[in-house]
Amino acid sequence: MILTNTTDAGARPPRRSTLPTRARALFLVLVSLLATIPAVALVMSTGGEAEAHGTPMKPGSRTFLCWQDGLTDTGEIKPVNPACKAAQQISGTTPFYNWFSVLRSDGAGRTRGFVPDGELCSGGNTNFTGFNVPRDDWPLTHLTSGATVDFSYNAWAAHPGWFYVYITKDGFDPKQTLTWDDMEERPFLSVDHPPLNGSPGTVEANYSWTGKLPDNKSGRHIVYMVWQRSDSQETFYSCSDIVFDGGNGEVTGIKEPGNPTDPVPGECSAARRTTGTWSGGHQSEVTVTNTGDVPMLGWMVDWTLPAGQKVESLWSGNATYNGQAVMVHNADWNGSLDPGESTTFGYVVSGSGGDSTATLPCRVG
Repeated sequence: MILTNTTDAGARPPRRSTLPTRARALFLVLVSLLATIPAVALVMSTGGEAEAHGTPMKPGSRTFLCWQDGLTDTGEIKPVNPACKAAQQISGTTPFYNWFSVLRSDGAGRTRGFVPDGELCSGGNTNFTGFNVPRDDWPLTHLTSGATVDFSYNAWAAHPGWFYVYITKDGFDPKQTLTWDDMEERPFLSVDHPPLNGSPGTVEANYSWTGKLPDNKSGRHIVYMVWQRSDSQETFYSCSDIVFDGGNGEVTGIKEPGNPTDPVPGECSAARRTTGTWSGGHQSEVTVTNTGDVPMLGWMVDWTLPAGQKVESLWSGNATYNGQAVMVHNADWNGSLDPGESTTFGYVVSGSGGDSTATLPCRVG
């Protein structure tokens, strides 16, 4: 890992790409979460590549820790923490199962002037409005100012990107509405495609690095992270509630997670059919169905085109390509599906050979 000083923390690194990976949701992660937020404007650059859809685990974001707090052994969401319970009353349980999806498909890394004051923690995504509520009883990570610790961000799906990390100014009051005036003007940390650990699509998968926490900080703060994909405009936003009180990453305000037998954030299936063929090409339609027991806010379908084929056009979805690898994420209007509900997207391919299979991998996200 190479650390270099920079005077422009918002500079855009060169674009990189990475292949999508198929995976399935697994078990809960640890409750005690360490945190790291370096104190100077550094750019961390590594030889690895980042892959997106996720949220901070060290320090844990509101959606991540509230999911831990509310998840029961049966897979139901029943929050114990008062702030998490209030978020459920406003937004329902769907955001808890989709804790890794606080995103804006049109974000393009934008912050001030794009995400409204009072909506920073949801990124302006109305599905997560309940997590904007100003309170002092959100799950809390305890840290020591100036300490060097580990930082971890969950990796749920495969896309490259950068991280931009902000922190609130001294004197921040968690009972007041969070605005951009409460945040330091520039991100104090930029992370360039950190290495991936584990398999995307699992709670255990993460990007990690070490860093020095800000010096001369005390009391309550919010760590605000912006994760910008480098292969599309999709951008992720998160709030992590922390307190500088001499702690070592301990988390308070959530119940013990126990050992849930099936804590998956939902399941989906993707069935493909050819709707037209001609010399040198064909048209296909993919039906995505929520096959789980809980609502979902988004889906991802990926496959590999046979050699010689190319997608010429695609509708009702947002696609990214890496060679013959194709990943399609839902459009803004067809990602939210209740159990049993379906939606479709279609595309046209040039090249011979037709569709290789009728069933495609599908993931919630």
